[in-house]
Amino acid sequence: MKQFFSDFSKLIKFRLTFLVVFSASITFLIGSQVKVDGVVPGINWLNWLILIAGGFLVTSAANCFNEVIEVDLDKLMTRTKDRPMPAGHMTTGQGLVSGLVMGILGTFLLGKLNVETGLLSVFSIFLYAFAYTPLKRKSPIAVFVGAIPGALPPLIGYVAAHGKIDGIAFILFLIQFVWQFPHFWAIAWVLDDDYKKAGFRLLPTKNRDRISAIVIFATTIILIPVSLLPTFYGFGGYYIAGVSIIAGVIFCWLAFKLLINKQLADARKLMFCSFFYLPAVQLVLLFDFIIK
Repeated sequence: MKQFFSDFSKLIKFRLTFLVVFSASITFLIGSQVKVDGVVPGINWLNWLILIAGGFLVTSAANCFNEVIEVDLDKLMTRTKDRPMPAGHMTTGQGLVSGLVMGILGTFLLGKLNVETGLLSVFSIFLYAFAYTPLKRKSPIAVFVGAIPGALPPLIGYVAAHGKIDGIAFILFLIQFVWQFPHFWAIAWVLDDDYKKAGFRLLPTKNRDRISAIVIFATTIILIPVSLLPTFYGFGGYYIAGVSIIAGVIFCWLAFKLLINKQLADARKLMFCSFFYLPAVQLVLLFDFIIK
């Protein structure tokens, strides 16, 4: 039983799935406070639970399809060779069926909230598994493509509550979209040697060089004005502005240190900072939105 739960956790990439669902659940609560025809609908806690369950299943399905497609490549990398399929604990057929069941059930649950949410979830699965995944060995453009499904969770959560895509939904999507680049490139810098075993090309250039570090640093600078858009457009206040500036400056400083030193230790610090940046900003935005 312990082995089963360990394999299942690796199959669905539990930590990544948790972060995705967390992001969607926070923006659902934000969307519940936005007026529809002059009325604030309030939080439907049953729908919130449905979103969490459906989002968990859909994200798990996308990760599962990713691992089915990359099973032979996962065998080559130290980081992934103990996943259930490359380790021989599960066949690709079992993995495919697991992904299909989770994907269908998750899409059904999200579709019960509204059609738009269901369609966005299907789009997210296909873009992640069947566009981003094969592109990883072709070109660094894969990171741009992958940033789209990676930024859809806050959009899905908001639309699940609010029912339509508006300016707030787009800004929530944009913040997470821009955040994806320094976040993922920091990971790619740390794991570059392992990724090259499978032929993945994920840094802005082929190597851990100055140009890659410059591009990473530039994206952390861009993230600061993007994160201030909620305050600029009036649905966020001074709290989110302050936290966004402080967190953004810390993010920039760590990226600048990577640019100067080009050391793995600096890339790890940037990577871990990215893990805390997004949930901190989203939680403060929710708090700021509620008290406004």
